[in-house]
Formats: sequence, structure tokens, C-alpha cells
Amino acid sequence: MTLHPLTLWDLLLPKRLLKRKPSRRPTPKAKTAVNRETPMQLRYEEITRQMLAEHGVRVRKWRSSMSGVAWQVSYKDGTMSKLIESPRPRGPMSAAVFLHEIGHHAIGFGTYKPRCLEEYYAWKFSIEKMEELGLNVTDRVHKRMHESLEYALAKALRRGLKRVPGELMPYLPAGIVAAD
Repeated sequence: MTLHPLTLWDLLLPKRLLKRKPSRRPTPKAKTAVNRETPMQLRYEEITRQMLAEHGVRVRKWRSSMSGVAWQVSYKDGTMSKLIESPRPRGPMSAAVFLHEIGHHAIGFGTYKPRCLEEYYAWKFSIEKMEELGLNVTDRVHKRMHESLEYALAKALRRGLKRVPGELMPYLPAGIVAAD
């Protein structure tokens, strides 16, 4: 039995806690460098690099959630940084959210007014780009797009939107009738 030197804290603890048991944690094994990436994972990585380069966008943070944000920063010297936070594309939903955020930069901020219309065109960009690249656009992706646009339109209406753009009519929240 090995005795460990006592500290001041040991004097304050009850005697039953003074008996230190050896750690039973297994020692970590060295990881081998085995490439287990599937062809689809490699495809998503390729698309990610391609889209970021094509649109001059930088990822500030890869999110663990299926949410994202896009913004740009203008500097005094006239340069501009295009930034996003999004999930890393690993499947249809994360790819759709990633491409939606890229879409904000592709279509240009402020190009479409009101803001809910910009959301529509960013989603349109995302879905069309997924189809163009041969990615699977699942029913869940379509449902996410619909719910996102329904939310954006409801928010705009709460904030006083007077006229609903024609593109957004299918996304009117249930129970709301558009006034002409």
C-alpha cells in the first residue's frame, strides 16, 4: 500500500475520503490513422470547399445544431468579409442549412425586400444547388424549408408587413388571410 502525502484539504475531509483508491481508468490507446471516410463524406467536403471558395465566404464557426447565420463586415479600407456559421455538411439537412447560408451571400444582402423574401430566395438557392450537385433533397429538408419560411413570414406580419409577396403566399401561417 502506497501512502500519499497529505494536504491541508485532506485534514478537512472525513477520514473515509482519505483512503485514496487507485484510478481504474483505462489508459488511452494510440489512435491509428485509418481513413474511414465514405465517398459521400468526401463529396460533402468537396462541395463545402467549392462553395466557400466560389462565393468568397469564410466559416466563423461550425455549429453542432441545425441552425445558421450569414453576415458580412465592411471595413474602412473598402474590403468586405463574408461570414457564416452553420453545421458542417454531412447529410441532406446540414447541407441544406449550409447552402442556405451560402445563398444569402450568393444572392446578396438587401437585394430582396422584405427580409422574409430574402429568406425565400436563400432557400431556393439551397434547394436548386443541392439538386444541381446531385445531393438528396429529402422530405425533411422540404419540411424544414416550409417551416422556416412560414416562421419568417409570420414574424414579418407581426412586425407590420402590409403586402405579402406572391412567392410567399404558399407559406402563409394557418389562419392568416392575406389582404390585397
